[in-house]
Parts: sequence; C-alpha cells; structure tokens
Amino acid sequence: QEEEEEEEEEDARAATDFVAFASSCTLHGLSHIFVEGSLGARQALWALAFLLSLSVFLYQVADRIVYYLEYHHVTLLSEEDSPEMTFPAVTFCNINRVRLSQLSHEDLLYLAPLVDYEPGMELGFAPAPPALEDDEEPLNLYGFFNRTCHQLEDMLLSCSYRGQECGPGDFAAVFTRYGKCYTFNAGQDGKPRLITMKGGTGNGLEIMLDIQQDEYLPVWGETDETSFEAGIKVQIHSQDEPPLIDQLGFGVAPGFQTFVSCQEQRVGTGGGDLGCSLLHRCGVWTPHVGWRGGYCSALGIPPGGLGFSISPSHSCPCPDFLVEKDNEYCICEMPCNVTRYGKELSMVKIPSKASAKYLAKKYNKSEQYIGENILVLDIFFEALNYETIEQKKAYEVAGLLGDIGGQMGLFIGASILTVLEIFDYAYEVIKHRLCGRAKCRKNHKRNNTDKGVALSMDDVKRH
Repeated sequence: QEEEEEEEEEDARAATDFVAFASSCTLHGLSHIFVEGSLGARQALWALAFLLSLSVFLYQVADRIVYYLEYHHVTLLSEEDSPEMTFPAVTFCNINRVRLSQLSHEDLLYLAPLVDYEPGMELGFAPAPPALEDDEEPLNLYGFFNRTCHQLEDMLLSCSYRGQECGPGDFAAVFTRYGKCYTFNAGQDGKPRLITMKGGTGNGLEIMLDIQQDEYLPVWGETDETSFEAGIKVQIHSQDEPPLIDQLGFGVAPGFQTFVSCQEQRVGTGGGDLGCSLLHRCGVWTPHVGWRGGYCSALGIPPGGLGFSISPSHSCPCPDFLVEKDNEYCICEMPCNVTRYGKELSMVKIPSKASAKYLAKKYNKSEQYIGENILVLDIFFEALNYETIEQKKAYEVAGLLGDIGGQMGLFIGASILTVLEIFDYAYEVIKHRLCGRAKCRKNHKRNNTDKGVALSMDDVKRH
C-alpha cells in the first residue's frame, strides 16, 4: 500500500513539475531558466533575456493590432470602355427662390426673417394679391414654393438631347434648399433612363434658359439666405441619389454658353470596416413633429410637403439652425458605393454682336435683356469610358496573423502549438489541485485491481 501511495505521488509530481515541463516545452529559453538546483547567474541572465524578448514581442503585437483597427486602405484606379452609357441626371435651380410678381404681402411677412425685411421698409414693387387659399389651413411650404417659384415653362427656351427636341415634360420637379428645382433624366414615373452611344458635343443635353432677373427679390439686408448672384446652380448626379445642389452644385452665369465635359467615376469601398454604410439613417426636421427618422437626405423640403406644414404664426427655422441640428443628430456616413461625375468646364460669351438682334426679335426681348438673362448649358460625356476607383483594406486578417506569427517565432521561438502546450500544462495542474487525494487514491486502487484481475485471467487461460 505504501508503494502504491508513493507511485501516486510520483505521478502527481511528474504531471505538475514545472521543471520537467520547461525542459520539454518548445518555448525557447524556459529550459535554461528552470533547472534542477538553485538559481544561478546563468539562469538569471537567461530569465532577463527571455523577459526582454517577451516584452518586445507583446509590444509588436499591440502595435500590429492597433494598426489593423485603424483600417488603412489602398486605392485602385482603372479605366474601362463601354459601348453605351447611362446619361446622368441633371438638376438645376434658379438661384432666386421666389418670383417677385408672385409675392403677396402675407408671403413677404412670412419670409421676412430670411430676407431681413422689416415692416415699414420700402418695397420697391407692388405686392401680388393674396393667394386664394383656405384661411383655416396653415401655410404649406410645398404649395408656397410651387406657386411662387420660377416655372420651367417660362425659363426653358429650348431643349435638345442627342439632337432630338425635348421639353418641360422631360423634367421632374424636386425640392431642395433653393426651393423648387428641376431634374432632367430623373428616371421617375416609369420613364427609362436615357443612354448615349457617343461622346462629345451634340451627344448630350443642351438647354437654353431665361433666368428672369426682373423677378429677383430686392436685397433689404444681409442674411444667410441673401444672394447677390444671378444665374443657376447645376448638379450632375446619379439617378439613385438625391441632389445635394446647395453643397455640390456648380454655378452657370447668364451671358455665356457653358460646356461641361464629364466622365463617370464609380467609387467603391471594401465594406463597413472602411467607414461606409449601405443604408444610412438621418432625420428630417418638421416644426410640428420635431426630428423624425428617414433615410439620409439633404432635402430641406420633402416632396409633397409631408410633415412640413407651418402656420404663418410660427417662425420659419433658420437654415443655420437646421445645419446645427443636422450635425448633432444626423450623422450620415459615406455610402459604400458612389457614382460621381468628374467635370471640365469651358464657356463662350452669348449672344454675339451678330446674334443679339436676332435673339431679341425671336424672344420678343431687348438686346440688353438677352445679354443679362439668357444662358446655354451643354452637358456631354468626354468619351464612352468610366473610371473605377476602388478602396480596399491595406491590412487584412491574414497579414495580421502572419505578422504576429513572425514576431512570435523571432522573439520567443513559439507557435500555436506552444500555446496549446501551456494550456495543457495548466489543465494538468488545475486538475491535480482540484482532485481530492482520497478520490484520486480510490481511482488509482480501482485501476490497479482491474489490472490484477485481468492478469490472473490471462494466467488461467495459459494454463
């Protein structure tokens, strides 16, 4: 019985002896640190070298993990040809939001905070009669801008796409910070998106517009909404995106024909890890409801004016306030896939001296009016090709694991199997600590008894 107990103790010591584990472990340096006998100078130097190597290894691992979590990316640029391309949507807005001839005294009082008008100031024009609306109904911004804005039928003098005539029916109304704007080739109401099969002038959209400067509001003071310019704002964008014309639009001045040569650019990112979002949430401000969720949009006025009815007694929210609320409550991430259009602009003066009289006679206007109000916009593809700009992660998981494995092998000579060895040793130690002596001895005796019985049976069979 004493021999059995000694054997059991020897087995437990062999399983939990750290010196024995260090001598057989593949982790470099342990076999030189943990040896039989007392600790000497040689073991101390080995321990110092091991701790320094381990510290450098852990520092490199932390540095690689931090670098991975920064999501660095590389950009791949390529150019591809196409036999035909979808023509982009073209949105334009008159910089003047409200026509002077349609502005009643009540409308002017409503707009007073935006144009810095105070009652008693000289108007300089005769106000229009009040609109025939139900007095009990609050003023609706959709109806207000739809009634007072520059109408496309009055502004559009001529329109052609790829040499074929087009008209107001080919444009869709859209409401932005500039009020009511118009989009060509919007792809809405079941209309197919237009395509082009050639590049260059004459194979895109050409429109002639009258900006109607005589309908511009007077300037009573300087506010964030005061405009000293005359002309239109234009944005070339994909049909899948709303126009952000107040931020991304470019200006076109009267008295010039502006040529816009564009190239489609398809920008893609590697996914949400690079800070993009497939569906991004945002908010729409409504004075009666407050902030309510909606898909990310910079449209100041939703189509139809849903949820955006304001009575004249309410003060119209300042655009700066909207921007402040948007920055605080509405953080819109960059979408993962974006189609944008690079542009090159050039312009020539219109009308020439030779054509001024003809245009004045054709449109029944004076030569001065033609020079101050008429503009021509020509938008076309430079060539039938597009650029793909793709952003990919510069540091993948495979690279991270490779760097960690390389640092592990260089500094401590370990691998994944070494980590498993350490866990296996820890398991053996915990098992023998938790296992009671009586239970372990009982199991040991039972095992020995079974072995003895098996040997006796073998002896019987042999005899």
